[in-house]
Amino acid sequence: MVNVAGHVVRWGVAQAPFPHERESGDRYVVQPCADGLLLAAVDGTGHGTEAAIAATMAAATLRSFAHESPIALVLRCHDELKGTRGAVMTVVFLHLSNRTLTWLGVGNVEAVVCHAIGGKMTTVDRALLRAGVIGYQLPVLRSEMLPLNLHDTVILATDGVKPGFEETLDLTGDPQSIADDILARYGGGVDDALVLVARYLGRDATESPATA
Repeated sequence: MVNVAGHVVRWGVAQAPFPHERESGDRYVVQPCADGLLLAAVDGTGHGTEAAIAATMAAATLRSFAHESPIALVLRCHDELKGTRGAVMTVVFLHLSNRTLTWLGVGNVEAVVCHAIGGKMTTVDRALLRAGVIGYQLPVLRSEMLPLNLHDTVILATDGVKPGFEETLDLTGDPQSIADDILARYGGGVDDALVLVARYLGRDATESPATA
């Protein structure tokens, strides 16, 4: 759980390396700063040690400059990752003071925001992902802003997670159990897999599965 200026976000992560690899090439970021909370999932190109090096460099850069805009963060990572295998990523910044969300994706790291009432999903927003590899070739960068509502659940998933996971979600659970469930049911074993789940609980909130 993260508390930023009285705003509470509960989060969980589940991950697994590509079969027979010692180390995953996926990394995640949950980094609070004065203006809100940065979330990100990073997938180093390929898998194994070289992918992990690229993803670790990107994650470190994101943490160090978490207060900057998603576009500025991607540009910084692009400069840092030149000469590496490169990576794809989606970054999400939760502006907690005005309850908005800004996100930007380069490559195939899925990102959705699930809106729910009483644990039942009502609508889903999905990030528009643009083709490219950070450190090698960037697309035109355009971030998007959305409202952030009480009990919204943000989910980031790398491409080792099969698509469509949001269609069967049970949002009554806590973020860690949701991340574990997605990985167990949709982790295909075809690549490194990582799922990051974060839920906005409002000011000084506590979470009840019956009302989340």
